[in-house]
Amino acid sequence: MMIQSRCKFKLKRRYRSRLGRDIATCLTYTTLVIGLVLMQYDYVSAFEPDFVFPLENVTVAQGRDATFTCVVNNLGGYRVAWIKADAKAILAIHEHVITNNGRLSVTHNDFNTWTLNIKSVKMEDRGQYMCQVNTDPMKMQTAFLEVVIPPDIVYEETSGDMMVPEGGSAKLVCKARGYPKPKITWKREDGREIIARTGPHGKTKSHQVEGEMLSLTKITRSEMGAYLCIASNSVPPSVSKRMKVQVHFHPLIQVPNQLVGAPLLTDVTLICNVEASPKAINYWQRENGEMIISNDRYLMSEIENSMYAVQMTLVLRKTQKSDFGGYKCISKNSIGDAEGTIRLYEMELHKKKQNRYNNYDDISGSNDEDNEAIRSEDQNDESIFGSNGRLFKDAQSNLINSSKASTSNFLLIVSFMSTVFSVILSKLLSITL
Repeated sequence: MMIQSRCKFKLKRRYRSRLGRDIATCLTYTTLVIGLVLMQYDYVSAFEPDFVFPLENVTVAQGRDATFTCVVNNLGGYRVAWIKADAKAILAIHEHVITNNGRLSVTHNDFNTWTLNIKSVKMEDRGQYMCQVNTDPMKMQTAFLEVVIPPDIVYEETSGDMMVPEGGSAKLVCKARGYPKPKITWKREDGREIIARTGPHGKTKSHQVEGEMLSLTKITRSEMGAYLCIASNSVPPSVSKRMKVQVHFHPLIQVPNQLVGAPLLTDVTLICNVEASPKAINYWQRENGEMIISNDRYLMSEIENSMYAVQMTLVLRKTQKSDFGGYKCISKNSIGDAEGTIRLYEMELHKKKQNRYNNYDDISGSNDEDNEAIRSEDQNDESIFGSNGRLFKDAQSNLINSSKASTSNFLLIVSFMSTVFSVILSKLLSITL
């Protein structure tokens, strides 16, 4: 219409002689306008919006932040929208958030990058998200938000510490939650193997067992200790719970040396090894029932070798005559009691052989080599004492004693013969006279 009006205006102001030239000018102007419109159409169709990079999937732990980035070139007058695809809910258009979720926001770098931000991600945020451009037909790209949850022990459904009689059974249960579903692994705190008994005689040993339940059958005292339930699902951190298994049995006493000898005025140690669970009361008694109290002459102590094994020791200092006799080590717990007996006897120390001379330096007619030989002989005599305080007779000492006995017998025989000879001689003299 504008073109037509312009043409009429020109016809009114010009003479008809110039009609041909005005018609030509009008046609030229109309051609120019149509050409510009066609050029504009070709420009728009040649530079439609397009995505530069694909929308990437995001995996994030619950409680952390997640972002989706959409890069669009040649957006022109079109708009970018964010949509929760699985719920078919519009989240934002351009820079305006449509949803009421205050944890969502959209940012734009004033060029070609659009970012959807989700703060403190929850499990309900998991799903498929879409970046859409309102072209005709619509252009879009999608990505998935995976929300993972670190493992957590469900304490109300998990076993605690337990007590089991020896030979009985124990079932430990461990429940955990998280996403993906956590895997449960059992280990012993001390690193020892877990024993699984599958039949009357069959059993398997392994350092770890998988599954929510751990079954211990025909349990022994060696299986007593702490067991760890470890939950993991590739989302750090893994978590664990400690469960203590207490195996109960009556005391058992083992005595390494039931007969101990010691000389007077020496120190001697009596030992008893005790196994008991629950923990036992341990003490010492004399054979007459008198309880021994720790003092400056009697020292009692206990050394723990394991959860159920204890070594009892009684040290007697400078033993006296009254110390020799029987001793009892006694152990009592809530299940039963046991005792062990040790007999302490006196060892007689033989006097060391006196040196041939009181002073090695005063030996007359002997040189240094002779003195050294004498010292060596005396040192050999002293070696008859054992490391355990017992006195052992040397073979040389036995030989000397045997020689002395033979000499004594010979002298008795000679003396008897002399007496007989004297009697006979006196008889003969009396007869002759």
